[in-house]
Amino acid sequence: MIDIHTHVLPGVDDGSSSLEESLWLGKALAQQGVTLIAATPHFYADRQRPSQFLQCREQAERLLWSRWPQEYPPFLVGAEVHYFDGMSRTEELSQLTLESTNILLLEMPFSSWSQRMVEEVLEIQTRRNLQVLLAHVERYMPFQEGRVWEQLRQGGVWTQCNASFFLHWRTRGKALRMLRKGEIHMLGSDCHNQLTRPPRLGEARAAIEKSLGAGAWRIFDRKTFTLLKSRCRTHER
Repeated sequence: MIDIHTHVLPGVDDGSSSLEESLWLGKALAQQGVTLIAATPHFYADRQRPSQFLQCREQAERLLWSRWPQEYPPFLVGAEVHYFDGMSRTEELSQLTLESTNILLLEMPFSSWSQRMVEEVLEIQTRRNLQVLLAHVERYMPFQEGRVWEQLRQGGVWTQCNASFFLHWRTRGKALRMLRKGEIHMLGSDCHNQLTRPPRLGEARAAIEKSLGAGAWRIFDRKTFTLLKSRCRTHER
């Protein structure tokens, strides 16, 4: 099981605040059956230059790797990149993709998106040859019309949902329908800490298996690994 969206790197953003908390998150994810973690701290273009962000991320990565137990799932570093105008023309954008892949985890505004914003996302997908993965897509749904999702689907954009989408009684039905229709490509815990935002991917898996069956989960899980592998590229740490 892949957790494609986490904030396990210590002291980089509003996620893990310490090495000890990061190790706790890693242990919790391992116990839930996660076999690969994407460490995706927030990147905001109006707060940091990409070079500054990458330097901070590298320091946190080295610290965590130095104490990361061998029995914990390995992690790849990336970023949760907040949308900004003109990002499709930003040369450093490819440096913010998930390690060893061309996948860009993109956080969009929690508001109605203009046609220009949708076109910007599609330009990243096509002209920059990056695979856009929309972070926690369920959070944007109340603000967008159906045509927006159709444009993005036609353009090859992927969607990631958080575990919580499958766990709240108000949203579970919608989440299961989307999963069944193939409208969810990857899952993430979006875990930040031990208390208010712990990892719950194992619970989401159990909810999916209970409603759709273990076979449906296995098919989805295999597809996730296949999608990730399809976007891998030669890269040395």
